[in-house]
Amino acid sequence: MVPTRGPEDRRRGVTLVELLVVLTIVGLISGVSGLALAGLRSPRATLWAGSLREARARAIERGVAIRVTVDTASQATERGHAPLTVLFLPDGRVVGAGVDPFTGALVRATR
Repeated sequence: MVPTRGPEDRRRGVTLVELLVVLTIVGLISGVSGLALAGLRSPRATLWAGSLREARARAIERGVAIRVTVDTASQATERGHAPLTVLFLPDGRVVGAGVDPFTGALVRATR
């Protein structure tokens, strides 16, 4: 005799559609939480970045070099700190320690 499968045997696994639905939900949740976590930057760093972006835009718009000094005292160590001085050139380039020369974004903390 050949054993037959009953309705209980068919319902044991997970269908491909169920698997895709679960993966889609997990992807959406991780995407939304990733965006929420990206917005949790320190207010001071956000202020610095905004000031630097604005200064770079002004230098390009007006065609003159603009020097910006940002006080990094909130990240001071026992060794002391030095303010971050950046020069934005009219062609969009940036000269200064700890700043990406093409975008003006902060890339590392200064010593």
